[in-house]
Amino acid sequence: MRSFVIKIGVNALALWLTSRLYPQGVSFEGGAQPREVLVAALVLGLVNALIRPVLLFLSLPVTLLTLGLFALVVNAVVLWLVASVTSLNIGGPLEALWGALVLAIVSWLLDALLNSRTKRAGR
Repeated sequence: MRSFVIKIGVNALALWLTSRLYPQGVSFEGGAQPREVLVAALVLGLVNALIRPVLLFLSLPVTLLTLGLFALVVNAVVLWLVASVTSLNIGGPLEALWGALVLAIVSWLLDALLNSRTKRAGR
């Protein structure tokens, strides 16, 4: 359970940072209120766990042909789905693609930072 809460927190921070780094493409209605960011992070976690694997499986041939770059398009679709049911706003398809790229980089950096701190604390 603790791991799930940490992942939702990392997702929330990543979404909030993405909306700050790329505000013309990814934003929240009425500003990034903590409740709205947490709801979007929870929905993102659920979509990543339930729908994204199906999309990746169905797009496997195209993903292999593009050497994995099509996975970014799948991430953009996931971000678009999250925006359709939360207060997250995406400017359009191209903004969803750039937003997915920014979100992936921010999430990767946050995960790396969190993992390095937990490894240091475990020593």
